[in-house]
Amino acid sequence: MRHIIFGGDGFVGRHLAPKLLADGEEVIVADIVRSDLAHYGRVQFVHCDVTKRTSVEAVGIKADDMVYNLSAKMLSPIQVRAMRHDFFWPVNVHGTENIVEAMERAGAPNLVHFTTDMIYGHTVHYPMTEDHPVAPLGEYGLSKLRTEELTAEWRMRGMNISLFRPRLIIGPGRLGILEKLFKLIDHNLPVPMIGSGRNPYQFISVFDCAEAARLAWKAGVPNEAYNLGSLNPPPVKKLLGDLIRHAGSRSLLIPTPGWAVKRTLDLLDLMNMPIMDPEQYLIADEDCLLDVSKGQRDLGWVPQYRDEDMLIAAYNEYRAKIGKPLARPVVHAPAE
Repeated sequence: MRHIIFGGDGFVGRHLAPKLLADGEEVIVADIVRSDLAHYGRVQFVHCDVTKRTSVEAVGIKADDMVYNLSAKMLSPIQVRAMRHDFFWPVNVHGTENIVEAMERAGAPNLVHFTTDMIYGHTVHYPMTEDHPVAPLGEYGLSKLRTEELTAEWRMRGMNISLFRPRLIIGPGRLGILEKLFKLIDHNLPVPMIGSGRNPYQFISVFDCAEAARLAWKAGVPNEAYNLGSLNPPPVKKLLGDLIRHAGSRSLLIPTPGWAVKRTLDLLDLMNMPIMDPEQYLIADEDCLLDVSKGQRDLGWVPQYRDEDMLIAAYNEYRAKIGKPLARPVVHAPAE
């Protein structure tokens, strides 16, 4: 069987491809960029711009192919309000439509598609199961929700689609918004928290995301949606405190009135001077905890990496990137 990974040179794709190769599968990476990845000697690379129908067609999907859609525009880099729709929708929505339509024409029914937990918006019930109400707070979440809304129609046409809704994905190769946090800690500056810091903050490891995609294929591509998040995330205050101690920093954690910070960030956003995306700060002090038990029941998927270790590993990578590695080794330890 061939496995076609759209966005396969991206964050999750570059970890999924080696897993499939280890299973003895044939892998095709379809992406607009090609990095210097070790496994490119064993996979076929096809240049593909998912926003162009002809480019997707040129990948040459066949009826018995297993397809993964990992192509996406993410929240980072931060966009000003007027640019957000045009930034997210061409890849996230129209790109997904182009992929599915090419699959239909080829008679290929099986798709693993990544969306986001940002479709949920504010916390209504805790923890968030897959039937939590959806009310995205911005264009990124809206664009991903739109692809989920189309899922019902595509499934009625005979497609099998497994949907994954990850929390903030971290791991080797992506720093994103965390780089701002790491710079504060490196310079021993105060680290403001939105709210008291007593609420949990949940990540998901890129390794766990890749394994979830692989297990969905192994399970026959269930027509279901699955949350992806860590187990037992600690409160923000403990998570950041452990990182500051690991870094040997003198930074202090500063709790703030969440409502006041959000209104200030709202004002900056209205002035086209955003320093954080609304979809991130509007829920920063809420108990946004994903229930991931459905993935365990259906797929046998259990997240292996702890939030504390993931954040410290990301910080160590940041230090190595700026040429100031810590003496401590990079941690990628699975959860106990």
